[in-house]
Amino acid sequence: MANKPTIILIAFLAGAAIFALAPGLSTGVQRTLGIGSQTRPAAAAKPAAPEPSVRSLTMNEERIELAQIELRSVGSATVAKRLAVPGTIVPDAARVAHISVKLSGTVAELRKNIGDDVVKDEILAVIESREVAEAKSEFLAARLSNELQQDLTARDKSLLEGRAIPEQQYIRSRNAAAQTAMRFGIARQKLLALGVRDDEITELPQAPDASLRSQNVRATISGRIAERKVELGAAVGRDNLETELFVVVDLGRVWVELSVSSPDLPMIREGQSVAVTLRGFPDATTGRIVFVSPLLDKETRTARVIAAIDNADGRWRPGSFITAAIAIEEHQAGVVAPISAVQTVDGRKAVFMRTKDGFETRDVVLGQRDGPSVEIVSGLEAGEIIAVSNTFSLKAELAKPSEED
Repeated sequence: MANKPTIILIAFLAGAAIFALAPGLSTGVQRTLGIGSQTRPAAAAKPAAPEPSVRSLTMNEERIELAQIELRSVGSATVAKRLAVPGTIVPDAARVAHISVKLSGTVAELRKNIGDDVVKDEILAVIESREVAEAKSEFLAARLSNELQQDLTARDKSLLEGRAIPEQQYIRSRNAAAQTAMRFGIARQKLLALGVRDDEITELPQAPDASLRSQNVRATISGRIAERKVELGAAVGRDNLETELFVVVDLGRVWVELSVSSPDLPMIREGQSVAVTLRGFPDATTGRIVFVSPLLDKETRTARVIAAIDNADGRWRPGSFITAAIAIEEHQAGVVAPISAVQTVDGRKAVFMRTKDGFETRDVVLGQRDGPSVEIVSGLEAGEIIAVSNTFSLKAELAKPSEED
């Protein structure tokens, strides 16, 4: 039988447990006894995100001009996802002319030199040639013979109508006229084949005899002389002699030659827009793809792609290495701004909007970037005026302590 002190202790603990579980018992007693539900403290409430703050800068027109801050109204534009491909500037194949001679002779005059600008049909050089002298003499003789025979045939026809000559004589005269006309035509075609123009052939009967041995070499396109391959007095023509005298190139439009890998080819098609940047220079221009080769290079497994760009100022020199960004997906964005207009202010992307007193910051949400431009998803409306250059100086002004500080 348990001893009496043990029984008393067990009874005391049982009574304490019943008392602690009774309704209305304080939680402090329950915690002291180690019983009851353990209620966790409520989690601290998450602080609300701070509202976007608008910060202002006071700046008049004079200060804006001195700071060279450019202002621009934003609006909608096309934004593209682009594929970057390296390439090379090459001349447009349709704008390169190799000026050659079609006869043998000697260079008597060189009127243009390398680097000179020329226009179509301008005389570049003069060749003296026995071959062209013989061809011109043959043409003049055939022309004279033909004119005389045509006059005789016309006379015989009138005599036949008056029954002054037999018909057989008129038939012989008519056959002779046909033969002289044919020889005259052949002599003319020979001159054309040697490079003599129609207007030069027409002027031959009035030309001085000394000019019969001369042949003008003319530019076939307008452009600039890129190469001159002969010197004064050089023999040119057939029999392993130089026939090409000049190379004229029109660089008003050039090609961009690209090599596109086979996995990217399904995204490339003729007519796509291309943004071209010259390595080491910030300026860019745009063009269009004009050719996509259906063949792959057997070694590199790439396809040749050609884009055409305007080059009126001559800035894009053949041989230059460039980077081309091909627009593979395009969409119309409601508001587009230059990426130079966007700064990070207080941890947020923001632009500086023009106000009557200066500028105020406007938080923006950026979308897709396209080269020097970026889509503004929210924060700006079309037509609003913002600073687009030297915006870092505006950000620096914000960082300066104010007079109140």
